[in-house]
Amino acid sequence: MEEFHLNPEKIAFLVDSCADLEERHRQGRPIYMVPLRISCVDGEFRDGEDISAGEIYRRLDLGQLPRTSLPDLLRVAETLDRIRDDGYEKVIVLPLSSGLSGTYNMVRLQCVNRQDLEAVVFDTLSGSLGIGMVVLQLWEDILDGMSWETLVRERVPFLLKNTFPYFTVDTLEYLQKGGRIGKVTALAGTLLNIKPIITFAPDGQLQSIAKVRGRRQAMEKFISLVREHLGTHRKFNLAVANGGAQMEMEQMKADLMATIPGCQHIWDSHLDATLSVYIGKGVLGAAIQLLD
Repeated sequence: MEEFHLNPEKIAFLVDSCADLEERHRQGRPIYMVPLRISCVDGEFRDGEDISAGEIYRRLDLGQLPRTSLPDLLRVAETLDRIRDDGYEKVIVLPLSSGLSGTYNMVRLQCVNRQDLEAVVFDTLSGSLGIGMVVLQLWEDILDGMSWETLVRERVPFLLKNTFPYFTVDTLEYLQKGGRIGKVTALAGTLLNIKPIITFAPDGQLQSIAKVRGRRQAMEKFISLVREHLGTHRKFNLAVANGGAQMEMEQMKADLMATIPGCQHIWDSHLDATLSVYIGKGVLGAAIQLLD
């Protein structure tokens, strides 16, 4: 393939739909995606293929409570076959955190048995724009000539360790229904307009690291957290994401670029349907990725 002159070691990426890499992000890049499955009252759907986050919001508003499950085992095998058939020889696999899903272990077991591909599966302990940022930067590294050996031994672990995503939700209702927080906490937070700032804990589960009152304070807290991580670093990427909060995301993006200039890239995305089941509509996120 013509593109292999830019990618001489024939490296591809495999992610699941929780990486929040839209088609526009994958276009022209060797990024392959397997969807998680979402069960609703009228059947089972594939995240990002025949159900979207917008459809999840509609169902939640109707009082439905969809359930999520791992990608189809056959679909994972078929995707690995397609990677091979497309001429790739090595695969970096970055699934949703093992603290939130069994996808990591399932895909790892699939890859162990492959003789036709050299696949390395990482437990990202992250999700959403955190994984998406890592994949997009790794492709930049490949274009800059970074070797497979350096990527899997050094660069991927470094980026996973130095990518910091944060989210806030507009309602605590679905975190409560999903068993993430107690009913009393959810009710109190709603009455007081409390917005938790959520990130990934060291074990890959979600944790609240701060509480603010109102969306404006949440956006200000994002900027404070990003600035804190930046410190004296000079090379970094930024990202923003939203679930049903497009205008606020655009404002967040503008605020980040104005107050913390100099990023190499700033990416934006929409949250996937799977995570939307558990956090509902009105999600806003921001992240920083340190490169030096």
